[in-house]
Amino acid sequence: MNTIAVEIVTPERVVYRGDARIVVARGVEGDLGILPNHIPMVTPLKIAPVLVKKHEGEDDKIAVSGGIMEVRRDKVTILAETAELPDEIDVDRARAAKERAERRLAENEREDIDFKRAQLALQRAMTRLDVAGK
Repeated sequence: MNTIAVEIVTPERVVYRGDARIVVARGVEGDLGILPNHIPMVTPLKIAPVLVKKHEGEDDKIAVSGGIMEVRRDKVTILAETAELPDEIDVDRARAAKERAERRLAENEREDIDFKRAQLALQRAMTRLDVAGK
């Protein structure tokens, strides 16, 4: 079975390293499925989970907050602003961030609210809760 090496890196550390049958990530143009021997490319990523499919029924899900994905024939490297594995996610903190962002978005008639920042905070919180399985 062909596999492709996967590495997810933040400025602070290597968050994930392993091999995959397929890597699924959300690029700015839509979802991408990367198989071994994929054509080389570089693309910006949205805030979304990255799914690393290893074997049948064995998947790893990583919360990624934006960044860049570089694909080579034998390796996928994701340079992310932040990335977290499911067991690293503070679910209570993510829920509180989600509620705070939803409140800010509901108050969008106030001019001092940074609407885009609240939207990004909501996306990050929802991604973290999705990866944590909550």
